[in-house]
Amino acid sequence: MAGKNSGPRKPAGALDSKKLDGIVARAHKDRDTRLAGYREQSLRIHPLICARCGRTFLRENLHELTVHHKDHNHDNNPPDGSNWENLCLYCHDNEHQRFAHLVQGYDINVGVEKKTVATHNPFAGLKDMLKSK
Repeated sequence: MAGKNSGPRKPAGALDSKKLDGIVARAHKDRDTRLAGYREQSLRIHPLICARCGRTFLRENLHELTVHHKDHNHDNNPPDGSNWENLCLYCHDNEHQRFAHLVQGYDINVGVEKKTVATHNPFAGLKDMLKSK
């Protein structure tokens, strides 16, 4: 059962309108800074759907939707969003794993023993054997 003090509390003193105006102005400035970033631009331009797997995102799970640079160049941010695609965390990770072997000097198999390639071909003489019969 709700008690007498269950609702929001009123401030002890009077609100300082200058302080409140400063808080609101800072919130607007922070919002404008966020909206200027390429992630926010991409989320406004493109649908909130993973471009690979088609998973749909809502406000509650939007933090799991990432912006991928198609050319892997994070400095290439055209305002039309042509270098961006929205990918879920899993598809984004997969894309970077597939790209990693192309990056010079980067080896995803560091520390893994290299396997030798088989040189024996069990069917080497099969064609000749079939011709002779």
